Amino acid sequence: MDGTPTFVVARNPDPASSLPFLLRLPIEGGLVLKAREPWPRSSRVYCHPADAWPRGAEVLEEVPVRLCRRRGSAIDLVLDRPRNNRAQFVFTEVRARPAIFWQTAKVARGARPAVRVPSRRASDLERFTVLVDTRERYPYRFAGRPVETSRGALTAGDYAAPAEGPVAAVERKSLPDLAKGLVEGSLGFVMGELAALPAAAVVVEGRYSELFKVEHVSPGWLPELLARLQVRYPQVPVVFAETRKLAEEWTYRFLAAAVREFGEAPDPGRPAGGGTVPGP
Repeated sequence: MDGTPTFVVARNPDPASSLPFLLRLPIEGGLVLKAREPWPRSSRVYCHPADAWPRGAEVLEEVPVRLCRRRGSAIDLVLDRPRNNRAQFVFTEVRARPAIFWQTAKVARGARPAVRVPSRRASDLERFTVLVDTRERYPYRFAGRPVETSRGALTAGDYAAPAEGPVAAVERKSLPDLAKGLVEGSLGFVMGELAALPAAAVVVEGRYSELFKVEHVSPGWLPELLARLQVRYPQVPVVFAETRKLAEEWTYRFLAAAVREFGEAPDPGRPAGGGTVPGP
């Protein structure tokens, strides 16, 4: 293109490759990569170095480049077009093997948050037991936590902290499960059962913003249904914990706090239903 540096996307002619696209970047003499997708639209795209640009490759697009520069372990790419014009190639390792991931700023923001979960004991409890409902598939394991898990049929929630009967329960939902429960109306019955416990909550493995992106429903309808349930059952909070890892951590700390608050032997001088004030 008249000597202008270009970014080229083509089909990979190698039928044995699991990466169906080729990329050529105007850097380091023409860096050639094999890629899983032609552009990182919704998630990071895995790439792998290619030996050379094959002759006769079917070019899908060729775009002028405004910037292509290596910065440490990453290459920044800015294309001369109004949309899908900024991306980054990150050179890293996965299981001690070199790996390249192609991402945009939007994809990076939507990835798992860079949060290190602390190892501090919840509510300073030495150890406590969590009951896991028998219908729960792929349950939380609370690995590395002072928690013993036991399977049982729960009347409310997926995870419960027992004392003399359940003192707290947590209903775990993925975003599709939450949307389904809102549409079918089943979530209201679940929250009604949870409301009978001293402490209960619903934890969602997703972001609240994703509720506005669910397909096949009117925008804003699911948040409206959720808001009505939260007003109807104010004692059952719905917590959006972003990821499975953070949802597991939140469940662990919520149940531990409930055991500390309600799981001790009743105080004869305390009115029925009264709570204790947590210590420092």
